[in-house]
Amino acid sequence: MKRSMVETLLGGLVIVVAAGFLIFALQATEVGAVEGVGLEARFLKVGGLEVGSDVRISGVKVGTVTDRILDTNTFEAVVLFTVSSDVQLPADTEAVVTSEGLLGNKYLRLIPGTATDTISDGGEISQTRDFRSLEDTVSEIIFLATDER
Repeated sequence: MKRSMVETLLGGLVIVVAAGFLIFALQATEVGAVEGVGLEARFLKVGGLEVGSDVRISGVKVGTVTDRILDTNTFEAVVLFTVSSDVQLPADTEAVVTSEGLLGNKYLRLIPGTATDTISDGGEISQTRDFRSLEDTVSEIIFLATDER
């Protein structure tokens, strides 16, 4: 009886420690949505940008992609995302869909401009650059290499 009680207590201690490590890991990796200002940007091609993807400025996570929808009138991809409310984006900020590397996850990169006025909640980033896949880049290089001028 005494031995099974010790084993039960040790098992419970292991579960508590494992839960503590899990909570620490989730906080350290900044997993989860960032609450703040809701914005949108329009793209012709988003290249696998998913809901829950990061929104980053200079490599630092400042927001989260909350939705992707298709504008049925213009056939553009509309990306809805949040940015932390303590980040005031200039009105001429540019949004770029990019990846972390050759096979990395896609994220939304924001390049702040120099304008003095800022984008308010519900605003739209009008300056965007579409996702460029590896295939797009390779085909452009081949086209340039075979172009006879």
